[in-house]
Amino acid sequence: MKALIVGASGATGKLLVLELLSRGVEVVAVVRPASSLLNSIASKSERWHSNYREVSASIADLSENELVSHLEGCDAVLSCLGHNLTFKGIFGKPRRLVADTIGKLSRAVASLKPGKRVKIILMNTSGNSNRDIPEKPPLSQRLVISLLRYLLPPHADNEQAADYLRIRIGQNDPFIDWVAVRPDSLTNDKEVSSYKIHISPTRNAIFDSAPTSRINVAKFMAALATESDLWTEWRGKMPVIYNDG
Repeated sequence: MKALIVGASGATGKLLVLELLSRGVEVVAVVRPASSLLNSIASKSERWHSNYREVSASIADLSENELVSHLEGCDAVLSCLGHNLTFKGIFGKPRRLVADTIGKLSRAVASLKPGKRVKIILMNTSGNSNRDIPEKPPLSQRLVISLLRYLLPPHADNEQAADYLRIRIGQNDPFIDWVAVRPDSLTNDKEVSSYKIHISPTRNAIFDSAPTSRINVAKFMAALATESDLWTEWRGKMPVIYNDG
């Protein structure tokens, strides 16, 4: 199996790279210039190193044609993209980093006309509702989210990225299947712990959020990419992940 990871330089992306390599997946990782995972991967095992290829580039600067060359032979595309929590990262350009990247990746996959559907797995947020069901979050959450949608570009970007998959790709695309994984309040635990997956949030994402460790998110995303039964269960859905306990 072969997978392309975007956002591989981030805190969750790095963990996802390691988890996929531990499962024997051939990984192509797009990392920010001046970032690299080569040294940490080389220290793990020779097999991991031989299965790993790094693309040093800003994903926003890669054209669809360039992405096509990196997507050749890929069975899955996983996105851990997000905005840096700085003033520039929140309010600067590109404001539609995640949504534009998902669109660009989807079009690149379609241009390849793969013989079987490619899995796109997007890390999203529990603050984004799945309008396919539809979900009806608590009023207090809806009020705050409506403000965040206009005041904080990253939230709108996350909504638009998931909407691209829900609406533009949908459930019957000839070349793409998808899952949007929705963690709640991300934490940096060092070890994998037990976690639970829900079809919809069971907590108020604003006023009663629950911790979700990045390493658990990486574990679940890698499992979606590599385990056919799990993929069948969640294909075309937006599962919510919380730490258990």
